[in-house]
Amino acid sequence: MTPTPWWQSGVIYQIYPRSFQDSNGDGIGDVPGITRRLNYIAELGVDAIWISPIYPSPMADFGYDVSDYCDVDPRFGTLADFDDLLAQAHARGLKLLLDFVPNHTSDRHPWFAESRSSRSNPKRDWYLWRDPAPGGGPPNNWISDFGGPAWEWDEASGQYYYHAFLKQQPDLNWRNPAVQAAMHDVLRFWLDRGVDGFRIDVLWHLIKAADFPDNPPNPAYAPALGEMDRLLQLHSTDQPEVHDIAAGMRALADDDQAAGQGERLLIGEIYLPVERLMHYYGEGRPGVHLPGNFQLIEAPWQARALAALIIAYEAALPPGAWPNWVLGNHDRPRVATRLGGGQARVAAMLLLTLRGTPTLYYGDEVGLRDVPIPPDQVQDPRELRQPGKGLGRDPVRTPMPWDASAHAGFSTAAPWLPLNADWPARNVERQSAEPGSLLALHRQLLAVRRYHPALAIGDVALLDAEGDILAYERRHGAERLIVALNLAAKLQRLALPTWAHGCRPLLSTLADAAPVQDGALLLRPNEGVILTLAD
Repeated sequence: MTPTPWWQSGVIYQIYPRSFQDSNGDGIGDVPGITRRLNYIAELGVDAIWISPIYPSPMADFGYDVSDYCDVDPRFGTLADFDDLLAQAHARGLKLLLDFVPNHTSDRHPWFAESRSSRSNPKRDWYLWRDPAPGGGPPNNWISDFGGPAWEWDEASGQYYYHAFLKQQPDLNWRNPAVQAAMHDVLRFWLDRGVDGFRIDVLWHLIKAADFPDNPPNPAYAPALGEMDRLLQLHSTDQPEVHDIAAGMRALADDDQAAGQGERLLIGEIYLPVERLMHYYGEGRPGVHLPGNFQLIEAPWQARALAALIIAYEAALPPGAWPNWVLGNHDRPRVATRLGGGQARVAAMLLLTLRGTPTLYYGDEVGLRDVPIPPDQVQDPRELRQPGKGLGRDPVRTPMPWDASAHAGFSTAAPWLPLNADWPARNVERQSAEPGSLLALHRQLLAVRRYHPALAIGDVALLDAEGDILAYERRHGAERLIVALNLAAKLQRLALPTWAHGCRPLLSTLADAAPVQDGALLLRPNEGVILTLAD
C-alpha cells in the first residue's frame, strides 16, 4: 500500500501566538513561549502546529498587515528563536506550519512605500491603483470586509488604492508576474528554513476582476449584518485566475518534496459554498492540499442537518481529494460558546472522528468560551470600526489559562487581553489532574485516533438513526468502528446494524458507556460513544 501523507492522518493545532505563552513578561505571547509549551502540545497528541502571523508588523490588524515577510517581529522574538522552535518541534515529531498572508501587505512595507512614491515607480503596478470614477469618488462600489469603502485616496499621486480589509492593508496585484516571483521567494525562504507548510490567508481574495466592475447588491442583506454583506463579492473575490496562483504555490511545495525535503502542506483559507470550494483542490493541475472546510462552525447542531452536510461534502470531493474539518478558529465564536459545555464534548468527538484532517483551535481542548471584552479594552479593528455588530474577534483570542497562579501562568504581567473569568478553575494544570475533564477527553480521543487507522484514514459511511443521533461507521481494512453522537439533552436509543451487535464501547465522552444490548446502544444526554468490534 502507498504510504499516506502525514497530514492525512494528522491533527493540526492552531496557535494564536499573542495569546499562547509569554516568555518575557510584556503580557504578549511570543515564539519562545510556544517553544516552552511544546511538551504540552506533543503530549496532547496532535501532529502539527499552525502559528498565526509572527512577521514584523505595525499590528494594525495584529500581524495580518505584514511589513517584512522574511523576519520575526521583535514582539515575538527573533529568527534565531524561530529556528529553535522549529528544531525543537521537529525533535518532538511535530510539524510546523506558518500563516502566509499573500493578499495584502502593510502600508509600511517597503514595496508599498515605493509604489506610493510616484506613478512612474517600477513597483507602482505591484498594488491596485485606479483613477477616480468619471464623476469623482472611488473607482467602484466595493466594500472593505471591515466596513466602509475598499478604496483609499492618495492625495500625492492622485489615485485610489484598493484594500479588501483595512486601509493600512493595501492589496497586492497578483496579475503582475513580479509580485508572484517575489512572493514565491518568500515561500522559498521559509521552506528552506524547514517549515512543513503554510496556511494561506484569504486565498480566494487574491485575484480581482480585471476591469473592476461594481459588485451587485445582496438581496438577503439585513442591517444587522456587517456592512461587507451589503454587496455580493462577485467581482472582488474567487476569480478563475486564482487557481493558477494556487497551482504555482503548490508547485513550490511539490518541488521541495521531490527534492527529498519531506511533504509540505498547503491549507487555503476559503469561505465559499462547497461547490466553489472544491475548485481549489485544483483546476487542471493540483491546487492546495486542503481548501479550508468551515461548515461545522455555522452548521445547525442537529443530527439530520449534520448528516446531510457530511454526505454533501463527501460527495462533492474531487477524485483523490482529502477532506478536512474545522470547529473553531481565531475569527469565529468558540465551540463551547456556540454549543455549551455538554455538547462541546460531543463536538470534540465529531471533529476527531470524521474522515479528514481536523484542525483544533488552542483553548478549545479546555472548553474556553468567548470572553466579554470591556469597551475600553477592545483591540480588534473590526469591532472598533463596526461597534455593536458582534463582529469583534477579541473574545476568541484571549490568553491560554495554564494554571491558577497569577495571570493564569500565561505571563508575569497583565495580559494584552482579559483572561476567561473562570481561569482559576478552567486551566490546563487543573484539567490535567482530572480524569473526566475536557482536556483528558481530547487526549483520549487523539490517542484512540492515532491507534486506530480506521479513525485516521478509513472510509466513512453514515448509519440510519432515529431522533437526534448522528452515527457513522469508520472502516479501514478489517477494522470497523462506529461513532454514535447524541445531540439531544435526553436519553436516546440507537439500533445498530447486524454486523455491529457484537461491538463494545471503546470510548465515551462521559463515564463508561452502557454496553450494547439487544442490538442497540443507549446514549445518555449529550453523550458520544465510539464502538469497536469485540476482540
